[in-house]
Amino acid sequence: MPLKTLTGKHADPRKGRGAGINPEGRFEVEQREAFDDGWTREEQEELPPLKTVVTVERAKSIISHNDSPDVGFSQSINPYSGCEHGCSYCSHPDTPILMFNGRTKPIRELRVGDEIYGTVREGWYRRYTKSRVLAHWSVIKPAWRTILEDGTELITSGDHRFLTQRGWKFVSAGEVRRPYLTMNNKLMGIGRFASTSPKTPQYELGYACGMIRGDGTLGLYEYSRANGTLDRRGHFRLALSNGQVLLRTQDYLENLGMHTNGFLFQAVAGQPLMRAIADQRRSDVAQLRRWMTLPYAPSRGWWTGFLAGIFDAEGSYADGILRISNTDPEIISRIKRGLDLLRFRYAVEHPERRSGRPIEIIRVIGGLREHLRFFHTVDPAVTQKLDIEGRAVKSSAKLRVVSIEPLGKAMRLYDITTETGDFIANGVVSHNCFARPSHAYRNLSPGIDFETRIFAKPNAAELLRAELSRPGYKCSEIAIGVNTDAYQPIEREWKITRSIIEVCSEFNQPIGLITKNATIERDIDLLAPMAAKRLAAVTISLNNLDHEIARRLEPRCAAPTRRLQVIKRLSDAGIPVCALLAPVIPFINDDQIESVLEAAWEHGARSAGYVLLRLPWEVKDIFRDWLERHYPLKAKHVMSRVHAMRGGRDNDPCFGSRMSGTGELATLLEKRFDIASRRIGFSTQRRRDLDTTLFRVPDTGPQMALF
Repeated sequence: MPLKTLTGKHADPRKGRGAGINPEGRFEVEQREAFDDGWTREEQEELPPLKTVVTVERAKSIISHNDSPDVGFSQSINPYSGCEHGCSYCSHPDTPILMFNGRTKPIRELRVGDEIYGTVREGWYRRYTKSRVLAHWSVIKPAWRTILEDGTELITSGDHRFLTQRGWKFVSAGEVRRPYLTMNNKLMGIGRFASTSPKTPQYELGYACGMIRGDGTLGLYEYSRANGTLDRRGHFRLALSNGQVLLRTQDYLENLGMHTNGFLFQAVAGQPLMRAIADQRRSDVAQLRRWMTLPYAPSRGWWTGFLAGIFDAEGSYADGILRISNTDPEIISRIKRGLDLLRFRYAVEHPERRSGRPIEIIRVIGGLREHLRFFHTVDPAVTQKLDIEGRAVKSSAKLRVVSIEPLGKAMRLYDITTETGDFIANGVVSHNCFARPSHAYRNLSPGIDFETRIFAKPNAAELLRAELSRPGYKCSEIAIGVNTDAYQPIEREWKITRSIIEVCSEFNQPIGLITKNATIERDIDLLAPMAAKRLAAVTISLNNLDHEIARRLEPRCAAPTRRLQVIKRLSDAGIPVCALLAPVIPFINDDQIESVLEAAWEHGARSAGYVLLRLPWEVKDIFRDWLERHYPLKAKHVMSRVHAMRGGRDNDPCFGSRMSGTGELATLLEKRFDIASRRIGFSTQRRRDLDTTLFRVPDTGPQMALF
């Protein structure tokens, strides 16, 4: 990890950089302050320019997903990692997270790369889907307790968000206006996870009984010796294709004092490899037969172990149905008694069979909530049987909020970033810190570090090809360069963005790019053919025509006149171009709205939009410092106008208003933009009409096409 460029908020401005300070990231523990050591610098002495340091980041996935109503896309790619805005959400370290194998793990024990369950929206429903942990960290923050009607208890920060029937809501109202939980809000999910039974000797004995009664061979045999005498020999064998189950059974028998021998039972080409454990000692087999009988007063631990063992031997879980079947009435009776003890509801089926002994099927009812309670309570060894991918996120669980209260103390809380943007925490859908600044969780500053410490993803094209080739991929527009510009100066050499466009062209994957740099002209040869098939569109960020303002506000970007030339070259090549006025800053560039729109139209842009200045936590101090250095006489007026359009605060994070502001002044600005756009001829529809029907996975096989 690269070291910080400078430390402390008192670092001096450097030529060619926009930020004049390098404040600590919000997750840094150490704080720094200026110290006068007696050395001085002449006022006219110019500090040397700072070099950009590029760090290779071997990403594990490349497509990010979002469901924000404020943007016209649900997928995005960022070839280079920069600073992102947002809050730290965070949960209690013991909060159980639903893993992809069906088990749970405390959030503090998660690691980057772990496979978990998240959700994805399909039509009217959210559905459970496989996800992966991309980042994991902890902070110390004031803690809140949320209690649900079914007893689920959630310890989080006030900035945490849960999915309710009315959308995402924060735990507390916070300092800015935002949707937050209130009494009677219902959360989405299945409710609190059940505790897993401890692996006591009684549990192990019950598991061995269920496993061997279901799948084992056990008996005592008499045979005649050569001298005519009779001898008795024991025989026990358990042969399985699942090594995980076999190893657990062998370990439990070893703990109970019975040693077994393992061997390869069957190895046939095209068939699953079968391994077995066996014991022929008469005393061991006699003891094992006694263990197979029902104890006089089985404990709860014995029953949970028995249900786990019989499920591993005879159970199945498919299409949302949990079944255990057997032909032995005694075993069926035991299964029912165990389920009754643990308060599971079930139905019994008697399917017709043309031959063999009658079979009974016990089906656990109650939906996903009860199925997960079964798996978590009894803890079978087979994890492949639990697959809830594609199941709808709906439940009759009593998840109404009955209590929300601050705990009155700060705690160490944990959070993760995931591929899907969410995760399942103690049975409810939780939002992860999707918008948390990437430089902050690397212990870098959102100030000068953001401009000098770049993280590049050279394997982006390789990852994209794999993700687009997945059978379950659903085509929709991918926005490229949303959080950080995809055409940063290092793109000329690294060409990561170009490699992404090449892959999208192969798959006929529609894309939208947003940039303020002229390097995009290099890729016209790729973008023009895609645009001809309605597969590509470009947004050029252009917020003023004053070179002096541009030099101060965006010192390392293409000049305004150069961006206009880019718009013309793209539009002349048949590529649709949108002009984005972002950010619009009161008293700085808001007087140029009409002139920017007219110039963009003359150069070929045919749609336009704007974004009001946003000052999330990481940016507010940097912007105030920038104002004081470049426009000291306007600073107070600018912030006063910002507060008037942001509900009295520096920033408004609420969906629906965060891009355009609220209040009378914000409404006037919106009307002014609309009037100018319509007069000039612009379409103000930001959502691009790109074609998703042409998507295809290219044939990479060696066979040539016949026609």
